[in-house]
Amino acid sequence: MSPEPAGPVELSVVMPCLDEEASVGICVRKAWEGIRSAGLTGEVIVADNGSADRSVAVAEAAGALVVHQPRRGYGNAYLKGFSVARGRIIVMGDSDDSYDFTTIPELIRPIEDGYDYVLGSRFSGHIRPEAMSWSHRRIGNPVLTTTLNLLFGLRVSDAHSGYRALTRPALDQLALRSEGMELASEIVVKAARARLRTAEIPITYHPRIGESKLESFRDGWRHLRYLLLLSPDYLFVFPGMAFAMVGLLGQLLLLAVAGDPYALFEKIMLALAAVAGSQLVALGLFAKVYMLHAEPGFGNRAAHWIERTFTLQRGLLTGSGLAVLGLVLLVTQFMSGIGALTLGGLGASLTILGLTSLVLGGALCFNAFFLSLLSLRPSARAAAGTYVFEQPDADASLLT
Repeated sequence: MSPEPAGPVELSVVMPCLDEEASVGICVRKAWEGIRSAGLTGEVIVADNGSADRSVAVAEAAGALVVHQPRRGYGNAYLKGFSVARGRIIVMGDSDDSYDFTTIPELIRPIEDGYDYVLGSRFSGHIRPEAMSWSHRRIGNPVLTTTLNLLFGLRVSDAHSGYRALTRPALDQLALRSEGMELASEIVVKAARARLRTAEIPITYHPRIGESKLESFRDGWRHLRYLLLLSPDYLFVFPGMAFAMVGLLGQLLLLAVAGDPYALFEKIMLALAAVAGSQLVALGLFAKVYMLHAEPGFGNRAAHWIERTFTLQRGLLTGSGLAVLGLVLLVTQFMSGIGALTLGGLGASLTILGLTSLVLGGALCFNAFFLSLLSLRPSARAAAGTYVFEQPDADASLLT
């Protein structure tokens, strides 16, 4: 067992643990070896996630400080470990002996050279036989890493490696919150958004000891879901714009088409596509404004512009204008006679456009109210349990 460091802790090794009796002791001893090789004072923290075997006793006997996290989840275990870590450098790695903690000096060398965050890449290093299944090596990890790179404009080679190092200020700046395996993606994305100085080094990935806790489809979905939720443009805005453009342009192209038995059906479907697309765009705008305050590092100029421009008054005026235009078209067509609708010609097109405009106008009015709701901010009176609208627009006083 290694003694408690007499001075300030320079390096904290944090590893999550769930029923790793056969390997956690090995990992703790290797971590202490890595700390000594680095010539730093350190500590090894094992964040136990509710082990039912002798993992806790084995870890403590090997010299680890064990902290308990009853809430299950890879991310929860790490967040508990991070909360008690005292080192200026934090090393994270699994307690299944798949990562070699004796290589800590190589892992933290970029940090000593001024970097904020280091990712140990298995794919630019070496993956031992039987360390990773074919599906994870050829499909799961490459697909998720490629998706992350495309959505956020990065060039990471191994977004889901569990062997990393970062400085304490960098860790605090990331404000991590993921409870599950998606914590790995959160670190990569937030490190890029925070413009941390990042380095990758090749590492060797070893076969784990014991049974894997990874559930491929569930954990893969959690990663993908997290990435999509942080990408409202790809999740909502771009698909919505595509649907809306197809719907509106298609209706214009078929404006006077008649005699085709499918013309009326096609025009209705195009109208529905336009309505669905516009609502997807609205959801994207909502997501952008929400993330501007819930995840400040993900805000951008577009989100600020949306919040500043789409006030409640402007939304209500625009929505009311669309609704009135739709009503005028509908009244005009009904006065001309409803019988022409079944022919699917110009009359049908104008009627469908009127209905579309009416629905979009009404939706825009309600969307404006919802966007204003997202603008609620805790004020100085929040301590007393009250909230006010704080919008940058000069008309904001009308909302209070």
